[in-house]
Amino acid sequence: LQSAGSRGEQARQLVIDLETRGKRAFPVFLSILRDTGQGDLADMLSEACERLPAPPQPVDLRPVELALTGEKHNKIASERSARGECVTATCACQVYEVRADPCGYCLILNNVTFSRDSHLSNRDGSDVDCEKLEKRLRALRFHVLTREAREMVSELQKLARRDHGALDCCVVVILSHGCQTSHNQFPGGVYGTDGKPISVEKIVNYFNGSNSPSLRGKPKLFFIQACGGEQRDRGCVVDFDAPHDEAPSGPLELDATPFWSPLGNVDEPDAVASLPTPSDILVSYSTFPGFVSWREASRGSWYVQKLDNVLEQHARAEDLLTMLLRVANAVSAEGTYKQMPGCFNFLRKKFFFPCK
Repeated sequence: LQSAGSRGEQARQLVIDLETRGKRAFPVFLSILRDTGQGDLADMLSEACERLPAPPQPVDLRPVELALTGEKHNKIASERSARGECVTATCACQVYEVRADPCGYCLILNNVTFSRDSHLSNRDGSDVDCEKLEKRLRALRFHVLTREAREMVSELQKLARRDHGALDCCVVVILSHGCQTSHNQFPGGVYGTDGKPISVEKIVNYFNGSNSPSLRGKPKLFFIQACGGEQRDRGCVVDFDAPHDEAPSGPLELDATPFWSPLGNVDEPDAVASLPTPSDILVSYSTFPGFVSWREASRGSWYVQKLDNVLEQHARAEDLLTMLLRVANAVSAEGTYKQMPGCFNFLRKKFFFPCK
């Protein structure tokens, strides 16, 4: 033994060296010592080994599954498992906590009848959309407020100024005519029944952390059924794995108006320097910015029809962004007319609706 220290310390070091060579190395070494007449040394090493502290147990480094939010995670996992889908763990820190009941306010601005001097046609079929969404969002545990807004700003500001401290999220649905507007972050604008437009960007900013402090860190969801412009998408031929949905049964109408550029101080978007960085915000448009959005008088708009269907079928098991992909695919395949929903997502986490 060449290492420094007492004979006992040298023995301990030898034991450690042997143990690093595998589990059988030390017993074999003791057997060799005894076979060569060095039994005393073998006994001493055995005693030294017994006095060594027990080696630390290896740490279990297997991934730990963290629950979403208790019952919510179990329900999602069991339903996915029943369908034969792969159930993967989702960390709770990656999901918005939605436990309040009601979970939040939902304001539906359903603009149907417009003033004569606005030169905007009435929106037949919008009431069908409104009724569907009222029923669906109440089932998803929202406190639903429905308005036909002549002056949209006042209704939006009322909601933004409410105390949302005990609630977990907020939803705004706008069913109206739309147009293109100047913007920095969120394109498009919508009309009140008085014919005055307001930019989507301005609507969203009423609910940011500066203007609505009780909604800071909470998801704010905006669903907008309105045209984003006058362009019509001619589409392109693709092969679909599933059969097409049935073609529109009635005449189609547009929610489009010509491009509007703000003049003076009327509904001008906030300056770039005053816009807080958007977070916890999702804006889902019925059509891609600049394009028209189709609506049927008897069945309502394509976008709301598909959104309602997807929420009914998948809200119990899928997060919002996954469902919006389903909506986009369904709307884009509708009939012989082309329309592609748009989405501006600034959510930091996954959002699951709190189904009853």
